[in-house]
Amino acid sequence: MRFLDDIRRRATQAVMPVVCLGAIAYFGYHAVVGDRGVHSYRQLETEIEIAEAALAKTVAERERLERRVNLFHADGLDPDLLEEEARLMLGLVRENEVVILLPQQN
Repeated sequence: MRFLDDIRRRATQAVMPVVCLGAIAYFGYHAVVGDRGVHSYRQLETEIEIAEAALAKTVAERERLERRVNLFHADGLDPDLLEEEARLMLGLVRENEVVILLPQQN
């Protein structure tokens, strides 16, 4: 009987440390692997870098197009650009001209 009492007493004393270790393991695991853990944070940082690169590319394209559009304003109209665009859109070529089509750069 004394042996069983000794086991019960030790088991009762071990309950709290086991529960605490379990809680630490649970929260530690979720701090690293969970939805808001370290791995998710790193993945979000990578996605942000990709999005910022796409934004920079889009901003550069927009600025390029804005510069091109500004050439069409009446006060600074570039006749060569106007002729180039008109020929491209209408598909017109003079008799003595040779047309070399280059792929458009994006």
